[in-house]
Amino acid sequence: MHIEVVTVLALITSFVFATWAVFTVRRVKKQILEMSDALEDVKNGNGNRRILSEAHELAAPLAYEINDIVLSYENRLSAYRQTEETNRQLMTSLSHDVRTPLTTLIGYLDAAHKGIACGKERDDYIETARRKAHDLKEYIDVLFDWFKLGSNEFSMNIKAVDLTELTRNILIDWIPIFEDTQMDFTIDIPEQPFRVQMDPDGYMRILNNLIQNVISHSHADKIRIALSAQGGNIKILLSDNGVGIDGEDLKHIFERLYKCDKGRSEKGSGLGLSIVHQLVEKLNGTITADSVPGNGTVFTLLFPLAD
Repeated sequence: MHIEVVTVLALITSFVFATWAVFTVRRVKKQILEMSDALEDVKNGNGNRRILSEAHELAAPLAYEINDIVLSYENRLSAYRQTEETNRQLMTSLSHDVRTPLTTLIGYLDAAHKGIACGKERDDYIETARRKAHDLKEYIDVLFDWFKLGSNEFSMNIKAVDLTELTRNILIDWIPIFEDTQMDFTIDIPEQPFRVQMDPDGYMRILNNLIQNVISHSHADKIRIALSAQGGNIKILLSDNGVGIDGEDLKHIFERLYKCDKGRSEKGSGLGLSIVHQLVEKLNGTITADSVPGNGTVFTLLFPLAD
């Protein structure tokens, strides 16, 4: 009797196991077909397709891995499409932002060279051509910075520097420009040194781009640059009393090719603040912007102090 019970139990166990095995194999085969369909769907351009699987299922690890691969692929494809769109917009803007002023510049120089303009008018033409040439150089410099940041050619020379002294040296060159543009300026830099790990050229580009942004777009007549310690960071504050930026534009000012439309000049590449943002991130810093339309704008940078 005991042997019969054991035999029956063994048969029942075998049946249950066989049933489970058949069910599991069918479920796995179904999931494999779903994976195949999903991959074919992804291949045809549907990057939102995902494979559903419960954690206890045999095929779950494979399903999750495929989902991660598809997500990574879609993110890369999205970034590629965004870059392509940015490049397309950039090439379109180049036609206007480079060719148009270059044609105008050549026109002024030809008029002066051929004697069409004489005396004071000729001097005015040459001065206008000179200013437009500087504007073009500034624009091209920004383009080179942007392209370098997006390539493997961009490198930084990070070393311990005294940021107060470096800032003074950069701002010395801006004082004549402030005076020439009748911009009241306040520079508040403490005497004590603040040492940070910094790429001097990168920091110079950051500060230069921010100041140039104020001069070119804010319509301000006052600017203030101040350095101070804040916790374990050094804070660089750059503020103006210009037209300000409205809330919707403020959300996008660090995006590539974004230009504010309201109350701001059309001059510019739309890349300057994007370059600033990328450089600050590469230097382990942060940058924020606060503004009230009609009451100016404040840019705040934080960089960690060196140990």
